[in-house]
Amino acid sequence: MTTRRQILKKSILLTAAGLFSTTKLIGSAHAADAKSSELAPPPDLFDSQALDIDFWVKPRTIDLIRPASNERSKLLYWKDGEIIDSAYQELCHILRDVNGKQSAAIDPKLFETLWATQAYVARFGMTKPLEILSGYRTPDSNRRLIEQGVPAARKSLHMDGKAADIRIPHLHEEVLGSLITSFREGGVGFYYRASANGGWIHTDTGLQRSWKG
Repeated sequence: MTTRRQILKKSILLTAAGLFSTTKLIGSAHAADAKSSELAPPPDLFDSQALDIDFWVKPRTIDLIRPASNERSKLLYWKDGEIIDSAYQELCHILRDVNGKQSAAIDPKLFETLWATQAYVARFGMTKPLEILSGYRTPDSNRRLIEQGVPAARKSLHMDGKAADIRIPHLHEEVLGSLITSFREGGVGFYYRASANGGWIHTDTGLQRSWKG
């Protein structure tokens, strides 16, 4: 008898293929229309609660790209239950406030969420780097965003090194956000945008909650 997990896995593979096929449309003169016409995947498409212990104890390599600074780092940052300090420092640099030109200590739990997200979707052939749109923010940078009308909370966890705005190229933001929500590790904000690049997901290590912006 076919189990729910087998059905789920088959659905993931089929949807993944569909998501990648839409990239041929993105970048054309009708990119916004193509994006808006995509079928939103069901919210339980990715369910991290089905993962076994082997997923969590293997060495962790994370592949990040920072579009704002054209930087990319692919690092083994965790092994044998411990964070590799030199890699952690480089990751903190990647997640720095690019505008404020200042780094801060990033909550290790945030890197765990970023790694797990990337490692999970890689199991289905989605191996693009995870894009960091925003990591740490200085209070001044956060205030400027608010003044410019950019979605930013006055007491944003970005200022504490506990939040990041991310996306994975060609992966629907509903799928990405639903996966991160299933980790049950903090807040998840869904930011939908009808554009060539699509929207993004806010993830943080604060209280469990979700919202749309």
